[in-house]
Amino acid sequence: MKAGDTVKLIGIPPNLRDAEGMQTQTLFEKCLGQSFVVVEVESIEGVPYPLAKPDVGHMFGEEPWMHTIWVEPEYVQVESS
Repeated sequence: MKAGDTVKLIGIPPNLRDAEGMQTQTLFEKCLGQSFVVVEVESIEGVPYPLAKPDVGHMFGEEPWMHTIWVEPEYVQVESS
């Protein structure tokens, strides 16, 4: 997986929760089954694998960059490179 790939969100990490000001679980639920372009793939210290970073703001009627998710490779399926 690399930046520019189109991926479909096929799962939701089990430890996600909504918190005040951060509707993380709700955002993932709304994105489940939808396709997105990966903006960046980034390695983060302490995480043993790179995370995909698709912008998903359009799911809320906003500019795509206004909402971004960071997701593990096991929860996305590459549709096209």
